[in-house]
Amino acid sequence: MRLWLVRHAAVQLAPGICYGASDVPADPEHTAACAQRLAQALPEMPAVRCSPLGRCRNLADALQARRPGLQAAIDPRLAEMDFGHWEGQPWDGIGAAALAAWTDDFAQHRPGGGEPLAEFLGRVGQALQATAALGVPQALWITHAGVIKAVRWLLADAGPITRADQWPTDSVACGDWCVLELPAIRG
Repeated sequence: MRLWLVRHAAVQLAPGICYGASDVPADPEHTAACAQRLAQALPEMPAVRCSPLGRCRNLADALQARRPGLQAAIDPRLAEMDFGHWEGQPWDGIGAAALAAWTDDFAQHRPGGGEPLAEFLGRVGQALQATAALGVPQALWITHAGVIKAVRWLLADAGPITRADQWPTDSVACGDWCVLELPAIRG
């Protein structure tokens, strides 16, 4: 199975702001351009899932307008990681001590009182298993950079994450995508 992982369009927010689970708007022109490129690139797609956040739903709607046969089902497991009270703050204003507390216990710490990485990986892993179990040749997720990184981590089968420097640093740009091969589910 091939899993298309699409990141939402650029958000209408100043650079350097933490906005994980916040429902911030995406740039409408960038959303339309991404949907157009994606509509031209996608093969027949029997399974389309989308984060519940507006920046992803808007892209799913724009894509469906260009490819009416694509119906996106909302999947809350595809939402970005929740950074609690850090949401909406500049990353450089969060403070070195708060960031160090997170990176020192990267898997279990609740950044900003939000979602620990271990829980985030768990829900993304559940969505990944559910998608793989569909048994279709292609699937599409419209989601976020953190979810895409989580999928890469999970597919690498690197075991439990214990340190921040283990987390994938490569990212998919806003409005872009990658395609990954999912292993077959063993019955």
